[in-house]
Amino acid sequence: MTGMTLPALPEESFQRVLCVVAHPDDMEYGASAAVARWTARGIEVGYLLLTRGEAGMPNRPEETARLRVAEQQAACAVVGVSHLTVLEHPDGVLVYGLDLRRDICREIRRFKPDVVLGTGYEVETPFGFDQADHRAAGLATLDAVRDAGNRWVFPEQVDDENLEPHSPRWYIVPGLAGSATHGVEVTGEPLRRGIASLEAHAAYLAALPGHPAPADIIPMFTAMNGKAMDVDHAVLFRAHDLQAPPEFLTDTTQD
Repeated sequence: MTGMTLPALPEESFQRVLCVVAHPDDMEYGASAAVARWTARGIEVGYLLLTRGEAGMPNRPEETARLRVAEQQAACAVVGVSHLTVLEHPDGVLVYGLDLRRDICREIRRFKPDVVLGTGYEVETPFGFDQADHRAAGLATLDAVRDAGNRWVFPEQVDDENLEPHSPRWYIVPGLAGSATHGVEVTGEPLRRGIASLEAHAAYLAALPGHPAPADIIPMFTAMNGKAMDVDHAVLFRAHDLQAPPEFLTDTTQD
């Protein structure tokens, strides 16, 4: 979509968004500014963290886990998220597989989102090689979105836990201008809250040598992304409408 202004996500149709990430702080590198906009507009947003981030600091793992979950709760409060679920898969060695898919599927069936926000699963990104947990989380989330709608996949959740199958309409992943399909303008208050949500991870950021200040790094990213929407600040996504027919059935550009 080079040279074109990216359209806004159809957030007027959103009711519930479930954000699935590997670690505390993963949502706060830009995406939380979009969340702040959504919650201000009455959209219910839930976070599912697959680990407690216990391997991310020099402290003992249990101490780090308590600290990082507390900081994530504070970050959620800043952007209006009250539904936070933190699982205890091992940080740093998250494994793609049925256990992970099952747990994400359960949360999709519980929360019943019409939008699932996941993460990428590419090995290489514009920022370097992606961390292994991020890749495992992204692929498991993508598969769990489909799993959740099939009552014969993880049927014990339907039969024993009284969780009905659920099929989200949208699957979105934060993106960059070259690959994004849609954007969310976050100029003003959403950006301010997004910055504050990363600042809530104060102890974690202090343990990272040379980490730039959130008030410097987040506006820099959102300003770069804003150019794709012709606005001051934006968060970009690659969005998939899972209920739309395949493009090859609707392509009218061919002779």
